Amino acid sequence: MSSNNASGSDIPDSITPDLWAKWMDLQRGCYPDLIDGVDPTYGYRPTLGAGIAFDVLFGICVIGHLIQLIRFRRWTSGLMMVGAITEVIGWAGRTWSAKCPYNNDAFLMQITTLIIAPTFFAAALYVLLGMLIRLLGRQTSILSAKWYAIVFCTCDVISLVIQAVGGGMAAGESDKQGGDTKPGTHTMVAGIAFQLFTMTVFAALVLDFLRRVYKLAKGRSDGQGGLTRNMKLTLLALFVSFVMIYIRSVYRTVELAQGWSGYLITHEGYFIGLDGSLMVVSAGIFLVFDPAVLLRDEVKKVNVSGKEEYGTTTGDDSEAQSGGVRGMSL
Repeated sequence: MSSNNASGSDIPDSITPDLWAKWMDLQRGCYPDLIDGVDPTYGYRPTLGAGIAFDVLFGICVIGHLIQLIRFRRWTSGLMMVGAITEVIGWAGRTWSAKCPYNNDAFLMQITTLIIAPTFFAAALYVLLGMLIRLLGRQTSILSAKWYAIVFCTCDVISLVIQAVGGGMAAGESDKQGGDTKPGTHTMVAGIAFQLFTMTVFAALVLDFLRRVYKLAKGRSDGQGGLTRNMKLTLLALFVSFVMIYIRSVYRTVELAQGWSGYLITHEGYFIGLDGSLMVVSAGIFLVFDPAVLLRDEVKKVNVSGKEEYGTTTGDDSEAQSGGVRGMSL
């Protein structure tokens, strides 16, 4: 049984109304000092310096990708920018928590954004591989560039929705004394695990793509059909970004599977090293190796010729022949 206070919140029977009122004030206000015997929801006080540093780093990513988006109008830059903005919001929440460790709004702000931000980075990688497939020819991939966008971006949206729903469920219970966050946590784990599965399939298709490109280049006497230097640099950036996201996804899956009082989630060092730092690399590497710049000459050649200059475009490759890279705002 539970009773209601004046605000309509349920008060557990084991807690007096006065104690409950103090608990709610603690979560809604800003109490900078830690109270003995009362741990913040994190299990620790987030480090202020880390929050500021990551906000600056992701802010740089936002500005950089925004400039790239304005200059080249590529979806990859847009997706990276959205992901970086989401990271900025999340780390702003952790910076807030460093000053107000018990504030529930600050905690919800970071948990609901940092869990989903890498989904946008992953979507950019899916779109980028589609761009390379269009440049090199349909025969370099099991799926067409169009279907890469449809299949993997749909999976990304599904993962995003599952994680967001789970985060909302867990957040709704986190501000309740004795609230059950397990259903929401399990839902978030399911969302991240689904993303992990999607990325594993994507990795297998990337390897198949490389195998096909190598086979095409080896079988042609004119030396065409292979990867140019700039394409190799683009793939290097894709690989590094992918590995960062994959490692982070494994970490978050294990972290949340341990529960809100587990070892990983209550030790900030793991979060900084296996989430924040990896996501900075994942988004930042495309500021150095920007696909829109690296592949500019290749895109121009395809646009001028109206067909695939690289690879051997077949007659049924209508997607490439009909539009070249005309609609490739990737």
